[in-house]
Amino acid sequence: MAWHPQAKNGIWLPQIGWALDATKTVPAAIVSHAHSDHIGRHRELVCSPPTARFIRARLPGKRIEHVLRFGQCEALTADCAVTLHPAGHILGSSMIELRGAPGVLLYTGDFKLRPGLAAEACAVPHADTLIMETTFGLPRYALPPDADVIADIIRFCQSAVTDGAVPVLYCYSLGKSQEVLQALAPAGLPIMLHAQTLRMTRIYETCGQVFPPYREFDANEVGGHVVICPPPHNKAGLLRRIPAPRTAIISGWAMDRAARYRYGCDAAFPLSDHADFPDLLRMVELVQPRRVFTVHGYAVEFAQTLRSRGWDAVALGRENQLELTLAGRS
Repeated sequence: MAWHPQAKNGIWLPQIGWALDATKTVPAAIVSHAHSDHIGRHRELVCSPPTARFIRARLPGKRIEHVLRFGQCEALTADCAVTLHPAGHILGSSMIELRGAPGVLLYTGDFKLRPGLAAEACAVPHADTLIMETTFGLPRYALPPDADVIADIIRFCQSAVTDGAVPVLYCYSLGKSQEVLQALAPAGLPIMLHAQTLRMTRIYETCGQVFPPYREFDANEVGGHVVICPPPHNKAGLLRRIPAPRTAIISGWAMDRAARYRYGCDAAFPLSDHADFPDLLRMVELVQPRRVFTVHGYAVEFAQTLRSRGWDAVALGRENQLELTLAGRS
């Protein structure tokens, strides 16, 4: 037997009747983390304690929750058990290990092997079958060291304040904002948070995270502060209330040369909470699976890269160009 996942409303596992990261309501789902493209109003779910808190804040309602600590094993069915492992993506993000009759399956969800400042360090178990996200699955996405990027962000903020401008850092409210807030600590700059970012940051604090001083955004006193806020859908709202804003997008996509023009910003910094191309390769080496399914981003291209290196790999739910190889991986 083997695992046969389906790309259907997240990832559907028909052999056990559970979904992974479904976004539309299902009877039972295992949720890797609380970003909006990974959660739904499910009747029953499995997740980590921080993820449960974020979901309750984002999707209020009644549900059956199986809240598991990292490393805690719980039976899902008569012959399948689930264990969560830290994924390093955001606080509480989990890789999902399933042990059953078809063998051991590991679903990474979104993950990052590089150590972060506001998330648990990634811990990788071995598995027979690996389902992995491949957001940055092209060789050109080899990110620079985080310390160098953080130093550039701090210099950008200090220069803006010196010039009488207000540095505005666009970061997703859950995960990236808290990482950047921690990264700014050595600079000692006063920081204001968008209301949505503030709400998520306070949940982080209930989970034991400690941050440098910050306050809620106040347009009347914004001068001299760094503002951390979600990327705007348009130029209305908060940005119009800031005199002389100097904006920067914080994203792994800043590796693309046109990123700052695409986002309409003065600068772009490649700080990511996803694995880059070298770490995607490293993940496969760490897991040592018999088969790999790739999902998200450059899934087809990365599966082809793995096949060229001797791995049995296909992009889940996507059309694959399967090459005939003369020699398989030993």
